[in-house]
Amino acid sequence: MSLEQVNAFYEHLTADAALYEQYFHKCGTQGCFGELHWDKTKVVYFAATIGYNFTPDELHQVWFGSEDDSNREELLSSRRTY
Repeated sequence: MSLEQVNAFYEHLTADAALYEQYFHKCGTQGCFGELHWDKTKVVYFAATIGYNFTPDELHQVWFGSEDDSNREELLSSRRTY
């Protein structure tokens, strides 16, 4: 199931600081007021380069589909370093 792929991808990211840093710089952009924006297409492509397979819709479902997963984007953005 691809939702499992999304979850596995984020588990991998949170366990590997160097990989997370690549993800942050390749997939996220910072807005005018310091907020982060994640490009779903870039996230899906980045994940595919390290062996994970899921669609932007599946990514969206994990990000916003349930209470447990809806905070994943916020949690990952809190790990950022400048």
